[in-house]
Amino acid sequence: MAEDTFFITTPIYYVNGEPHLGHGYTTVAADAIARWQRLRGKKVLFLTGTDEHGQKVYQTALARGVSPQAHCDELSVPFRELFDRLMCSHDDFIRTTEPRHIKVVQRILQTLYDQGDIYKDSYDGWYSTSAERFWTEEELVDGKCPDTGLEVEWLAEENFYFRMSKYADRFRQWIEDHPNFLRPEARRNEVLGLLRKEVGDLCITRPVTRLPWGIPIPWDENFVTYVWFDALINYISAPGYRSGDPALEDRFQAHWPADYHLVGKDILTTHSLYWSTMLFAMGLEPADCLYAHGWLTSGGRKMSKSYGNVIDPNLLVDAFGVDATRYYFLREIAFGADGDFSYEGFLVRYNAELANDLGNLAHRTLSMTRKWLGGTVPALGALTEEDQALFALAADVVARFDEACTTLRFKDALGACMELAAAGNKYVDTQEPWTLNRTGDKARLGTVMRLVLELCRVAGTLLTPVCPVKGPELLSRLGTELPELSGDGLASLARLDQLTEGLALELGEPLFPRLTELPAIVVEAMAAQAATTNQDAPEPEPKPAKETPKMETKDPISFDDFSKLELKTGQVQTAEKHPNADRLLVMTVDVGEESPRTIVAGIAGRFEPTELVGRTVIVVTNLKPAKLRGVVSEGMILAAGGKDVVDLATIPTDVSPGTVVR
Repeated sequence: MAEDTFFITTPIYYVNGEPHLGHGYTTVAADAIARWQRLRGKKVLFLTGTDEHGQKVYQTALARGVSPQAHCDELSVPFRELFDRLMCSHDDFIRTTEPRHIKVVQRILQTLYDQGDIYKDSYDGWYSTSAERFWTEEELVDGKCPDTGLEVEWLAEENFYFRMSKYADRFRQWIEDHPNFLRPEARRNEVLGLLRKEVGDLCITRPVTRLPWGIPIPWDENFVTYVWFDALINYISAPGYRSGDPALEDRFQAHWPADYHLVGKDILTTHSLYWSTMLFAMGLEPADCLYAHGWLTSGGRKMSKSYGNVIDPNLLVDAFGVDATRYYFLREIAFGADGDFSYEGFLVRYNAELANDLGNLAHRTLSMTRKWLGGTVPALGALTEEDQALFALAADVVARFDEACTTLRFKDALGACMELAAAGNKYVDTQEPWTLNRTGDKARLGTVMRLVLELCRVAGTLLTPVCPVKGPELLSRLGTELPELSGDGLASLARLDQLTEGLALELGEPLFPRLTELPAIVVEAMAAQAATTNQDAPEPEPKPAKETPKMETKDPISFDDFSKLELKTGQVQTAEKHPNADRLLVMTVDVGEESPRTIVAGIAGRFEPTELVGRTVIVVTNLKPAKLRGVVSEGMILAAGGKDVVDLATIPTDVSPGTVVR
C-alpha cells in the first residue's frame, strides 16, 4: 500500500429489505473519515455496495413472484438513493451480481481448489435458512437457531469446504502481533476468546438443487458459492484484484491492505476469522484495522419491524437536514458502543450544539461585523493574553480533532470542534464588542471580531467531513474555501490569521435555525408508529423471577459521613479471571491517575471479562487497599444488587476517567 493512499470499506448490505438507520450510520461514519483523509491529501478509495446472493434473497424473490436478479436490481436502488441523500462520497459501489466480481470469485475458488485448500465432504446437521448456516445439537436454543430464534431443518448433503483450520494458528498470531487490528478492544478480546476453541473448516458451497441462486463453482456445476465466501471477496474484487485490467490491478496494489473495514458487531466473526484466513490462503494480508461498531437501538431495543421501532433515515433528512442527521449519528454515540436513538435526544443535541453554540456564534459574529465594521474581514491588531489563549486553543483542538477522527473517535472529534464554538461565544461575552463599538475603540473591536471569525473558519473546516453542506457554506460566508490540509496544512488551519483582510462577508440566514419543537413530519411519524406497533411482538426472554430479598435498614449517617467517600469515574482497560478464585475478576481501571488501578470484584458469575472492557464505571477511590486471594485491590466498583449482582453502576462513556461523582 502506498503511503499517500487510504482505503476504507463498509460492509456490503444484504438486499433482503429496505435500507434502515443502521446502514446509514455505518456509511456516514466511513464517509466522514474518507472526507477527512482527502482533506489531508490522501488518494482515497471509499467502497460500499450490496450483497445479492444467498438463500434469503432467493426465497424472497420467489415469494414476490420475480426473478432473483430482478429483485436485486430493484432492491439495490434504495441503498444508492439513501447514500446519495446522506451525501456519502463513495468512490465505488460494488454489487456481487456484477461480472467484475463474479469472475474474481471464481478465479480465487479455482486457485484455492488447485492448491488443496478446498475439498469435498459430506455433512449432516441442523440447518438454519435464516442464518444460512449449520448448527450442532448443543448450539440450538430450544431447538431453534441461536442467532435468529427461527426454525431449523435437518439436512444431509455433500459440499465443498475451505480449510480454515489450516490458517487458524497464523490468525491467532496475527492478532497478537497487531494489537490495533481488531477494534474496539472488547472486539479483540471477543475474537481471541473464540479462537481458544477448536476452529473447524468452512462450508463454502450449496447444492444447486437446494439453492440455484449464487456464483457457480468453476469445477463443479452442481454447486454454487456460499454467500459469505462470495460477499467478503468484494473488498478485493472492487479495487481490482485479479481483474485482468492492469490499471485496476495497479489500483489494488496501491490501496491494499485496506486501512479500515467498518462492520457491525454482529458480523465480527465472518470478517475476522473467515475473511482473514481466506486472505492468508490467497497470500494476502488482512486490513490494517477491522472496526466492529455497536448497534443503534430505539426504545432500548434493537430496531425491528416486528417491534415497530424502526427509524427511517430519509425522514430525519427531511425533518432536520442532511448535516444535522450526519452530525447526530457521529456525535451522540461513541463509535463502537451501542447507542439508543430518540427524536427528543436528536432535538436536544441539535439545539444545544448546532443551533445555540456554532450557529449562534457564526450568525452573531457576522451580524456584528456587518453592522459595525462594514461587513468585511477586519484587521488583526495587538493581541492580549486572552487573544493568545484562543490561538493555543485552536492549535490544541485541531490536533485533537485530527487524532480522534483518524482513530474513528468521532464523538471526541466533534466535541473538540464544539469547544471552539463555546470558547468563541464566551470570548464575545467577556470582550463585549458592543461596548467597544459604543466607546469608539474600532481597532480593538476589529481584532476581537477578526479572532471570532477565524474561530468560525477553523470550526467550519473541521465540521465539513461530517457536515458537507453547512461546513463549506460557513466558509463561503467568511470569504474563504475548504483548504487542503496535507503537509503543514493543519498548522496553517489552526492559525487565527488566515482570512483575507478587507474581503466581503456574507451574513445569510442562520446556519442551523433553532427548533422550538419537533418538526410536524416527525410528530406524525411517531404517532403512526405508535398506532401500528405490534403489541404481540416477541419480548426478550424473561429471566427467572427471584424472590426479592428482605433488606435490613442500616442506621442513618450524616452528610459528613457520606462525604468521606471519594467517588470517581473509571474506564475498564482490561479484565480477566482471578487466578485463585472462580467468582472474582481482576480488572485494571483508569481513574484519571498516572497509571490505572488494579481492582478485584466478585462479579465473575455475572460478567464475562470481555463484556467489561471499555465500560465507564463508578469507583470508590479512597478505600484502603485490600488483598483478595493474593491480588491487591485498590478500590471498589459500585454495582446494583445484593449477593447476586444485577449490573454495574455506569454512566455515559464520554465522561473522562477521574471525573468526580457526587
